[in-house]
Amino acid sequence: MKLVRLILLTIILTAFSGLIHVNAQKILDKPWIKENTPTRRVVPYTHVREADVMWHRRIWREIDLREKINHPLYYPVIPINDRKSLFDVIKYAVVEEKTLTAYDPVDNEFTVPLTVAEAIGKMGDSLTIMIEDEWGDPSIPQITYNEVTSDAIVKYRLKEDWFFDNERSIMDVRIIGICPYMIATDENGNYKGIKPIFWIYFPEARYVFANYDVFNRQNDAERRTFEDIFAKRLFNSYILKRSNVYDRYSIDYLTGIDLLLEADRIKEDIFNMEHDLWHF
Repeated sequence: MKLVRLILLTIILTAFSGLIHVNAQKILDKPWIKENTPTRRVVPYTHVREADVMWHRRIWREIDLREKINHPLYYPVIPINDRKSLFDVIKYAVVEEKTLTAYDPVDNEFTVPLTVAEAIGKMGDSLTIMIEDEWGDPSIPQITYNEVTSDAIVKYRLKEDWFFDNERSIMDVRIIGICPYMIATDENGNYKGIKPIFWIYFPEARYVFANYDVFNRQNDAERRTFEDIFAKRLFNSYILKRSNVYDRYSIDYLTGIDLLLEADRIKEDIFNMEHDLWHF
């Protein structure tokens, strides 16, 4: 009889502890259930016919995350409950969810896809360190992998197309690809420069970006998503290259202030093209 009571008491205590555990999982971090962003769907692009494109220019531009206006793409460097940095979103989609395909960083035409293992290899540095042998002499080289974290991402490069759609009579822009750039260091932690990680095909990434919030400085209840940031052009950048017969970047033939002046000139050319089309 005592054994039966002990068994029943054990079952009751186990069920009660399980009930407490379940209730703990239902705690909300805010007074409402967040449903808008996690279930948000991407607004499809308007169809464009080739015959309606009367002017087109391909542009490469760079987003510097050290600029204050671009900080919502950089922070938080450590993921929190309701927000991640843009790189952590891309990294999770490529490695964990496998909903994004990474492409070789030297190929901005998306012809060389990377496997998940290759993408992980690109998201870090291979460093050679010297370890001690049996006599305590640091003479044995060993290759280690230093995984990049979100705080090491300093820039993003965009590949985009500007065109005038004759059917809708507007100048439109479509981002084609995005590439994060990381800080490269040597085995002693010294700065070596920045290097690209991989390219992401942006029309595919839109379905991922649409479900992650970006901090809104004015109102926490009206946060945008990463998709909104790029669609509404809520970032600052400078132009590195436009399509040209030499297929070269501005830095290949300009230096210093001339680089910024050339970027402004290209931006002004696009503005003037749209303005001239509406000139009567």
